[in-house]
Amino acid sequence: MSRSIRDWRLIAASAALTALAAAAPARAAAPPTTTQPGKGHASSPPSSSRLPHQGIAGPATGTTPLAVIMDASLLTPGSAALTVAALGWQGTDASEVDVPVIGVAVGVAPRFQLGVSVPYTVGNDAAGVAGGWGTTYFTGKIGIVQNDAAGVKLAVAPTIQVLGAGVLSSLSSSESRVTWGLPVSAEVDSGAARLFASGGYFSGGIGFAGGGIGVQASPRMMISGSFSHAWSSGTSTTSVTSATGTATPATTDVTNTRSEVFAGLSIAVAPHVGVFGSVGRTIGTTEANGAGLTIVGGVSLLAGPSGSRP
Repeated sequence: MSRSIRDWRLIAASAALTALAAAAPARAAAPPTTTQPGKGHASSPPSSSRLPHQGIAGPATGTTPLAVIMDASLLTPGSAALTVAALGWQGTDASEVDVPVIGVAVGVAPRFQLGVSVPYTVGNDAAGVAGGWGTTYFTGKIGIVQNDAAGVKLAVAPTIQVLGAGVLSSLSSSESRVTWGLPVSAEVDSGAARLFASGGYFSGGIGFAGGGIGVQASPRMMISGSFSHAWSSGTSTTSVTSATGTATPATTDVTNTRSEVFAGLSIAVAPHVGVFGSVGRTIGTTEANGAGLTIVGGVSLLAGPSGSRP
């Protein structure tokens, strides 16, 4: 591949990152155009929850669809990755489609890259799904340890989360739609297999943790599996009427959780082009917290030095 083509792809990917960073908050600020998410349904679609969702959250850095379970690898300076995907979720009595789900990452300097991930949710009145740009993640990943010889890596990824249109109706007047997060990820690479572990916190009382493995089944094929658990805690205020007819506010603790398992497959169809797909299922998760089946498929493009590894 000629240097001019590589440079053109890098410029295009960088421009896409800049455009998404400028447009996503403005688009997400628009009011929902459809009914309140989950209204009239026991199932609540992922786009209406503040909890991270494996199929959406986290900017992609390559062809391994581990999403929220972010690895600790970084793109080399001058490299860029663009991922375009589609996501389908099916709950007990509701469904959701997100297309496109766009992820862009750019290697800015040694041990530092920038990334953004944003889904677009297709509105569905019958399913109670609010259409519009979904929860967006802006991430700067910093490589604390990048020991390629030993195959050990550690990274932190300060993240800005802009809640999407589907979450707006659940926010109180005192809550901000812009939150921050600090995921920490570790990776052990043995060549044929890559082990991942990640955990972090988002402001507003949201945490997540999980792990995954990617196995190089052939020079062009990688299979992966992952597990994640996300939770949030808070309080809910309701009105309690006494025997005398006096209404008094009562505060109760509220805990939301989501646990997911994912299995994925990625294939390098060309030196800088990959396709991937994954299937996920929530386990031990209530319908109100998005229990259901998730299917993701997409394509990943890498531009930059030939030695770059996604």
